[in-house]
Amino acid sequence: MSQGQLCMVLHAHLPFVRHPEHEDFFEEGWLHEAILESYIPLLWVLEGLAERGVPYRITFSLSPTLVAMLNDPLLRSRFLRRMERLCELTEREVRRTRHVSGLYETALLYRARFARARRDYEEHWQRDLAAAFRRLVDAGHVELITCAATHGYLPLLNQNPLAVRAQVLVAVAEHQACFGSPAQGLWLPECGYTPGLDAVLHEAGIRYTFVETHAIEHASGPPHYSVYAPLYCPTGVAVFGRDPESSRQVWSSAEGYPGDPDYREYYRDIGFELDLGYLGSCAHELGIRRHLGIKYHRVTGITEAKEPYVRARALARAVEHARAFCGSRREQVEWLCVRMDRQPVVVTPYDAELFGHWWFEGPEWLGHVLRDFAQSPERLRLVTPSEYLATHPTNQVAIPSPSSWGYRGYNEMWLNGHNDWIYPHLHEAADRMVAVAAARPRAVGFERAALNQAARELLLAQASDWAFIMTQGTVVPYAVRRTKEHLSRLHRLIRMVEQHAVDAAELAGIEAQDNLFPDIDYRVYRADYEPRLAEHALSQTHAEPAVRPWLQAKCG
Repeated sequence: MSQGQLCMVLHAHLPFVRHPEHEDFFEEGWLHEAILESYIPLLWVLEGLAERGVPYRITFSLSPTLVAMLNDPLLRSRFLRRMERLCELTEREVRRTRHVSGLYETALLYRARFARARRDYEEHWQRDLAAAFRRLVDAGHVELITCAATHGYLPLLNQNPLAVRAQVLVAVAEHQACFGSPAQGLWLPECGYTPGLDAVLHEAGIRYTFVETHAIEHASGPPHYSVYAPLYCPTGVAVFGRDPESSRQVWSSAEGYPGDPDYREYYRDIGFELDLGYLGSCAHELGIRRHLGIKYHRVTGITEAKEPYVRARALARAVEHARAFCGSRREQVEWLCVRMDRQPVVVTPYDAELFGHWWFEGPEWLGHVLRDFAQSPERLRLVTPSEYLATHPTNQVAIPSPSSWGYRGYNEMWLNGHNDWIYPHLHEAADRMVAVAAARPRAVGFERAALNQAARELLLAQASDWAFIMTQGTVVPYAVRRTKEHLSRLHRLIRMVEQHAVDAAELAGIEAQDNLFPDIDYRVYRADYEPRLAEHALSQTHAEPAVRPWLQAKCG
């Protein structure tokens, strides 16, 4: 038996951005960048390890909005069109830089990399990245979990408990429909926890979730093992806490790996440096500058004078950093084992988009880490949360404290002077959705379709991304517009139903615009709605509470 266990978790999420009315919508580029720079490189690494027989284990959270976009035919075709243009641009870049020392080799790298990404996306994965992740699940390497339906920040939606419940139940149903098996875990958006959320997760068949470190440290009962063992909430849902030490090594802006001088500099992109005419069809039709993913410089240091990127040096640093990370985790577990009477579990959750998009060498670093631990499990073994709970079914019972992993650890990022105006409107809309669902338990025809669409609009308005953008000050007008548009559509649709005058053409237009969650049932907002859970999920969910009476007596 190994001394300890390591649970690596990547959370992949993007807000639902789909604008069929525009040929080249700026914010749809978020999806293009994430697919090209994060999801495809991560799949290359994970599939490569699997093909070589490396017995790694990792947990992936795929948000329902991201899955909806990955599965959307229009967005798939637009990504391919984008790749065709980028491949043409890399051909021009190879010609442009052929006599420029320090740039030509990197231009060749991008030409080969983009061509491979385009080819694999269309031929190897047949445009279906969700299915690619599903195959890794079937191969026994990946555990897929879900997130709240539209990444709503649940602690601030909790004024209407049925609204929170709908975010969870819709997500669980979508995961089951897409991947064919129930989600064992659910990523709380932004690790946002407030007491009582576990009851909603329990009802949905969720066995475990993740929280920030201080949610465990400040729990209702002092944690016997800090964050190195999960807590059971009173319902039996397990809560894993983030390990602060491994987080600092990767996330910290001061000491984290991505800031190493040899790694690629994210902010120096030819999309902001070269003539728009030269960039051609890769430039936005309105002349708006944007990242194209072709970057020739390395971090260098805290200076504006950036040195050319050298791929071989960067990859060598990734190997060194992976070795350092693995060594630190093994030393950490040795130290913990002396102080614990059970195997510690070190939980290291990260945003998936960090790997590749923000940290170009991140996927390669991850591959080295997974290979190291998988091939030398004697001291520290890779596990998923479900595997850990199967081998350690007895855990302390306590209620985590309110918390998030956002700025300052609570709600400030999503509730401040920049975005506080949205919440009275979100709460009013949730109350109205609950009321109309209660009043119409058996709507049919156009009225049922209108209420289903109203449910989609409420979920989209609740996305935490809009409040986050308002705080960050990036594309604020877009975030404000999305919030207002979804709320306006919701009220318009409910008014149609209440007046028994559903405009079929207008409804069809809204459905075509916001076409996610095709099987949604507006009755999810009714108090008497009973979720349809797979028998496997039910049996797993109710396995742990039998151990709780003994633990409660032990822990007081």
